[in-house]
Formats: sequence, structure tokens, C-alpha cells
Amino acid sequence: MFAIDRRRTIVELVRSRGVVSLRELAVAVDTSEVTVRRDIRAMEREGLLERRRGGAAWPGRLSHEQSYQQKTLVAAAEKVAIARLACDLLVEGDAIVIGAGTTTQAFARALSRFADLTVVTNSILVAQELARTTAEVVMTGGTLRGATYALVGSAAEQSLSRVRVRHAFLSGNGLTADRGLSTPNMQSASIDQAIVRSAQDVVVLADHTKLGVDTMVQTVAPDAITHLVTDSLADPVVLDRLRSLGVQVHVAPVADPGGE
Repeated sequence: MFAIDRRRTIVELVRSRGVVSLRELAVAVDTSEVTVRRDIRAMEREGLLERRRGGAAWPGRLSHEQSYQQKTLVAAAEKVAIARLACDLLVEGDAIVIGAGTTTQAFARALSRFADLTVVTNSILVAQELARTTAEVVMTGGTLRGATYALVGSAAEQSLSRVRVRHAFLSGNGLTADRGLSTPNMQSASIDQAIVRSAQDVVVLADHTKLGVDTMVQTVAPDAITHLVTDSLADPVVLDRLRSLGVQVHVAPVADPGGE
């Protein structure tokens, strides 16, 4: 296993379990504990994990927000599968809004299959992906938030107030049946709420690691979510609760990295 694949697996395991022992990680990636310990130290320096005696832990505070690099390592294959499935909700000629995030970036990349789309976004990275397609891209104004490569603030929200589209596509840091979609950052929550107000339907793109997770600021109430696109590793109990609230759940099949 290459180092990048090994470290991605370690991050995903720690993210899903919270705390994982060194021995468990070594078995999961089929290498020595010495190598895993070296990986953990390197990833801690990059802000991806926290070291613990005999293992590694995931920063779990409600107000904690992972770095963009950290997010890209989590559930990468699942995000691609989710992005492809989410495309089925669109037709040629659609006008949509896409928020910021690693999952929405993957979704933007998948939109190359369409010849005629109009996309409003506050995400620099989403716009960058769409620049390679034939979509008409409209960017909001606003202040750049470097942590997420997104435009936020009153200027961004005001520009969205003049927009009306069919679908809004959002990601987030956590999704529960009790509180819906949430994020640790107030500015991100505010712009996502403006995105929701601009659309007829709200589509949440969330991989299995985000389900059942609650963070500080609610962005979309559960009864305001029209569609959830997730992956087949998602907790079926959470999915059933969301369905009971009227959310249309779409599940992208993916392989279980644990082989179970």
C-alpha cells in the first residue's frame, strides 16, 4: 500500500471510530506499528489527527473544523460515488447553486457530463472545476474564507438573495435527524442558509462519516432537506429517521474499506 493510501485509510478509521489503537491501525493497513507511528506523527504535524498514547484520535469538539486537506482524505471514494449519483437529479438546462466543500467539489467535477447548466457558487474550488466544463458559472461576491476557499459575508449573501434556482447542493460537517445539517463556523452557516433560501429544493451531499455527527451551528433543518445523497456505508437507523421526516434518500453503492 502506498503511503498516501495508507494515510487515507488511517484517517478514515480514526474519523469513524474517534480513537483507534496503534495495533488496530497497523493491522488495518497491513504494515508495522513503527510505520503507523511515523504516519501519525506526520499527520499530526499537518493537523490531520491528534496523537494519543498507543494510538490516534480525531478532534471531536463541536466547534472544531478540520482543515481542507484533512477533509480531502476522508471518504474520498464515497464522495466520488455520491457526486455521480447526485447528477441524476439534474437535467440539461438546469440552474443550480452549489456550496463549498470537498464533496461539492467532487460533484462539480462530475458535472462535466452536462452540456447546458447554469451554476451559482460561492466556492473558488467549485468554480475552478466548472471552468473545465461548458457550464455558465456565476460567482457570488464576498470575503474569501481561506480555510474553505469560499466567499462569505454580507456581499455574498446579498448576491444570493437575488437568485432563484431549482436545486441547492450543500455539504457540511455533520448531519443528524434531530438538527439536520450543521457546521462549526458561523460564517459558513450563514452563507449556506442564504443558499437554501435561493432554491426550490435542497440537496445534501453527505458521506457516511458525517451521518449522526452534530456540530455547533445548524445550517439546514431536517424538514427543509428535500434530498440526501449518501453512500451505502451510512447508518441505516439514521437514514430511516430522515426518511420518516420526508427526506428522499439516495444511496450510492461503495465497497466497505474494512472488508466486512
